[in-house]
Amino acid sequence: MRNAIKLTTAVLAAGALTFGLSACGSSGSDSASDTSGPLVVAASPTPHAEILNYVKENLAKKAGLDLEVKEFTDYVTPNTATEDGSVGANYFQNQPYLDDFNKKRGTHIVPVVTVHLEPLGLYSHKVKSADALKSGATVAVPNDSVNEARALKLLDANGIITLKDGVGNEATPSDIAKNPKNLTFKELEAAQTPRSLDDVDAAVVNGNYAIEADLKPATDALVLESAKSNPYGNFLAVKDGNEDDPRVKKLAKLLTSAEVKKFIEDKYAGSVLASF
Repeated sequence: MRNAIKLTTAVLAAGALTFGLSACGSSGSDSASDTSGPLVVAASPTPHAEILNYVKENLAKKAGLDLEVKEFTDYVTPNTATEDGSVGANYFQNQPYLDDFNKKRGTHIVPVVTVHLEPLGLYSHKVKSADALKSGATVAVPNDSVNEARALKLLDANGIITLKDGVGNEATPSDIAKNPKNLTFKELEAAQTPRSLDDVDAAVVNGNYAIEADLKPATDALVLESAKSNPYGNFLAVKDGNEDDPRVKKLAKLLTSAEVKKFIEDKYAGSVLASF
């Protein structure tokens, strides 16, 4: 059993405008201000919390690190909780997503060290290949701006659609220049995309949510992102100014250790790739 605190989407929704305070159960305390206490890290359940719990159970004690892992099922609360000090760090996101989040919400989160990549993939319960998608098929994509653009770029890279020239990390279906299969796009919260597979013809699913849904990106995806020169590596992040926290430095070193690399390779068999 994981030594972590799971927060459900229903619980998170109750405090939509005050994300970090109530969701983390901090009662106004600032876990990032006392560097003598445990380092509390917000993380997505898979694979982030699993990797952190491996560190907690096998490496942290020897390194003199008191580590506490809190699991979140959304992509907002980990950053807002890090910003307000309810947690000391987070581990769940990539650089394009963070840049967009900081810009739109006025937060000051910065990366510390990149740990792994979760390849984005196109999955289906109805067809065995992308070529088999019928005209007018419905494809679910994540609805947050960065992951939606990433999904559309995946489809573009595999010749399923063609995006307009110069489209960046805020691409939407309106930026599609050619859609030869006349696909319809259903925009859903990223966590909902694997659950939609019985209702749509295909879905583009983030790697962590694919693994949670017992999908194997390395073998089940119709098309899959390449790891080569990929800007979407996931990293440990903190509020700007906390990079030199000795607890954060210890965790960064452990997360990029040979032991963690072997754990990732053995546990995820190519569905998660170490980035160090």
